[in-house]
Amino acid sequence: MLKFLAKGLMRDRTRSFFPILIIAAGVMLTVLFYSWINGYEIMMIAENARFETGHVKIVTRAYNEMIDQKPYDLGLMSVTEKIDVLNNEYPQMHWQPRIYFGGLLDLPDESGETLSQGEVIGFGVDLFTDSYERDLLNLMEALSNGNLPSKQGEILISQEVAEKLGININDKVTIIGSTMYGSMAMHNFTVSGMVRFGIQAMDRGAVIVDIADVRLFLDMEDSASEILGFLPKYDEDATFEISAIFNKTYSNEDDEFSEIMLPLRAQGQMEFLLTAMDERMGIFIFFFIFIMSIVLWNSGLMNGIRRYGEIGVRLAIGESKGHIYRSLILESILIGIAATIIGTAIGLVFSYFLQYYGIDMSSMLKDSKVIMSATMRAQVTPASYYIGFLPGVVASAVGAIFSGIGIYKRNTAQLFKELET
Repeated sequence: MLKFLAKGLMRDRTRSFFPILIIAAGVMLTVLFYSWINGYEIMMIAENARFETGHVKIVTRAYNEMIDQKPYDLGLMSVTEKIDVLNNEYPQMHWQPRIYFGGLLDLPDESGETLSQGEVIGFGVDLFTDSYERDLLNLMEALSNGNLPSKQGEILISQEVAEKLGININDKVTIIGSTMYGSMAMHNFTVSGMVRFGIQAMDRGAVIVDIADVRLFLDMEDSASEILGFLPKYDEDATFEISAIFNKTYSNEDDEFSEIMLPLRAQGQMEFLLTAMDERMGIFIFFFIFIMSIVLWNSGLMNGIRRYGEIGVRLAIGESKGHIYRSLILESILIGIAATIIGTAIGLVFSYFLQYYGIDMSSMLKDSKVIMSATMRAQVTPASYYIGFLPGVVASAVGAIFSGIGIYKRNTAQLFKELET
């Protein structure tokens, strides 16, 4: 039966050309849009994990209440001991202390008078103990001028800040802030290099400092704002499981300075953003199924009118209406499969192109405070190869189901009159 119907569709292309064209276009857009959204989600998770959230984050409960303000005076103490415990209990993860701070970056002249000044966001990270943070932040790739810090007292500043304040390599700069205990703090640094991350929220005012220098500057000996944990590969279920176990063991609601572990998805707006993207993908696929079903329904009605005589002859020679109806649905499924294969192939070509080359969206992210790369890329996953079969085959079948109902309205008493004419 399938072979017979397939030959019929190939020999009479007028029955299949238009539906294949419509379905293939819809499937292509579905695959492309899915890969694009998937790439955006993966990119957003990766960028936020690197700079902000980790795969999990450990903070004090008091710090968590004001986490958007990064109040390092409510940070973690005895960090070295805590990381040793974490390494023993969760050896599959890598743990990194971070200190986030704000301040004024001051460029003095030869006499010590201020030449220029600007607000900066400081990242205290481990630059010298191992290369994990340097690799995680892609500092070598982000380096636009100069060199990475090679000794204490050297810092990296964003290229945009350097250009705005007129800072050059090897210039002496001063960061003005406040210590962990609220007193005023100033510390001199030497600019070893400039970086451009391609992330507007970072490039507007970031400075990268070794965490030992920051601890000295802010009077935070063996302390940190946060401890970030990283799995070898992000696994959302694993982050929630690890967080639940940790919080059950160490977190105490009655102690504001007890530790709490936050999985990536539960931090800031990540829950809202990731859920919104998942919902939009479902809405998008439903939308295409609905629209293509209506188009194919109308196409089926037009096709049924053209095949009115054929259906009449088939009824006249004794073929049941149910058999004809089922054969039309089967035809539509074959058309849907063929069109889906074609649409998926075209969609994957465009998706791979966007995965490797991406699209520069920096002009749209100038004022963005969300950590995301300015180059948007698609991401082809195994699901990209079959996601199009849902709207492609279902829409084709639904269109045939509705349009084929007309078969049951045929009046066999009129068949011979139709055949005579």
